[in-house]
Amino acid sequence: MPVDLYIGGMEHAVMHLLYARFWHKVLFDLGLVSTKEPFKKLVNQGMILGTDGEKMSKSRGNVINPDEIVNDFGADTLRIYEMFMGPLEKTKPWSMNGVKGVYNFLSKAYKTFANTDLHTKDSDETLKILHKTIKKVTSDIEDMKFNTAVSAMMIFTNHCSKEKKFSKSTASIFAQLIAPLAPHIGEEIWQITGHSESLSYESWPMFDESLAKDELITM
Repeated sequence: MPVDLYIGGMEHAVMHLLYARFWHKVLFDLGLVSTKEPFKKLVNQGMILGTDGEKMSKSRGNVINPDEIVNDFGADTLRIYEMFMGPLEKTKPWSMNGVKGVYNFLSKAYKTFANTDLHTKDSDETLKILHKTIKKVTSDIEDMKFNTAVSAMMIFTNHCSKEKKFSKSTASIFAQLIAPLAPHIGEEIWQITGHSESLSYESWPMFDESLAKDELITM
């Protein structure tokens, strides 16, 4: 104790958060715990609305069954879409068009980075975009800005699919970057690029600051 991060919706403020803090303070007063607060940081995630813009509920009949999304599009699509909908703390409406868009992105990413015929060498432009992407995804995941981390990976995928050449190392790094949000496709690309051990045992990729910075800034 204390817990590093508490993530909960506003509707949990009384049913869990308030009670958790109350009992922790009781234990602190009794000298049984060493901290006044049970959590170091609190993040309230936004609510996901139905396609009609209303709060999802069985009575309204606007609930999305995640099993059906997984069956039709895969678990990675569901995970990425939920992260890509918008800022974590904002309320967002569900969109099946958005789900299909994410599915298309993952399909494109797989066809690009799992294609061993494209595993040749990186251009200077690819290297710069790669290191910018590593820097962006690293900071965004740490700051829980998952939607912009996904956006950065989409931009990098579009570049590599047009370039039609990049190194095997670059494909491996992309697998590492996407794995926290889409673990299945990440592991598959990782194995295709010649790794026998799971990428979950690998260190997070590092970026070169000199390659990640912009040489020209428009003011």
